Amino acid sequence: MHTGAFSDIDWDKDGKQVGFFSFPYSIDRSPYYQIKMPVCRIKNGDGPSLVLMAGNHGDEYEGELTLLKAIRLIEATDIRGALTILPAANTPAVMAAKRCSPFDGGNMNRSFPGNPYGGPTQRMAHYIEHEIFPRHEVVLDLHSGGTSMDHLICSLIERSGDGERFARGLELMKAMRLPYGMIADNGPDSPTSMAAALRAGCIALSGEFGGGATATKTTMAVTQRAVDNLLRAVGITDRPILHTDADRGPETIVLSTGGQSLFVYAEREGWFEPAVEIGDNVAAGDVAGWLHDLERPLEAPETLHFQEGGIVLSRRLHTHSQSGDSLLNLARFA
Repeated sequence: MHTGAFSDIDWDKDGKQVGFFSFPYSIDRSPYYQIKMPVCRIKNGDGPSLVLMAGNHGDEYEGELTLLKAIRLIEATDIRGALTILPAANTPAVMAAKRCSPFDGGNMNRSFPGNPYGGPTQRMAHYIEHEIFPRHEVVLDLHSGGTSMDHLICSLIERSGDGERFARGLELMKAMRLPYGMIADNGPDSPTSMAAALRAGCIALSGEFGGGATATKTTMAVTQRAVDNLLRAVGITDRPILHTDADRGPETIVLSTGGQSLFVYAEREGWFEPAVEIGDNVAAGDVAGWLHDLERPLEAPETLHFQEGGIVLSRRLHTHSQSGDSLLNLARFA
């Protein structure tokens, strides 16, 4: 297999370029096939540098649509420094409307630091971490719950051992002005894009902007406002471009992730009825929901309880569940 990657982007050139990062991957119907990852590079002299990335999971649309709008609207004269936009990072997954790649089953956000000699997802992850991220100061990877999950709208930062970088990241996370902001503790060896950005020397930011593999008027407005706020906070722009409403959003309430005790899992097949909504505050011992069995209509449902208190962060959208499915997840107040 050819392991090279091709790019028609000149990193040092001022102006606006739209092109592809191309990854050769021979398939049955096309021996010389290339996976074409779209990219927009906008540069105007020296200054701050930022990666805006979406489509890490293919069925998360708020970020993908927001970054397409950014590519159309932002010109070099609107910025100072450099902006690299990846609207469909895991392009095969995006085109298949799936969380993971149809070529190799690869979940890009579990594939970093990647492998230049691996399958397509591993090779694209390697290119992003080693060729794209190190050229920038800040990375924002936009996510949502995707097909199977609803998620509290929030920004996200990974805790870093570099105190100065973590403090600046926390400042930028709050500047995005989402209702909530989460501090994650996945560690420097995590296979996620945020850990990859930290390993590349960047400030790593992310966010969850909705769920259900759809985009709504509300989630699109929130996403566009958050990106505008970050562009201004980093110093790349002086004015909103994507979302021109004067309201910059609420003050951010900071949360933290935790261990497995914050999850509620199905331990057998069943049909889940939740007792809570996204954003609800719950206490340890509260009822999380009920797992019904449609094959045994006279059998009482299993009542599920929270092990800890917190705020409801995510909820499984598919009612029919298998053993091992995460039904609900909490975050703690920091």
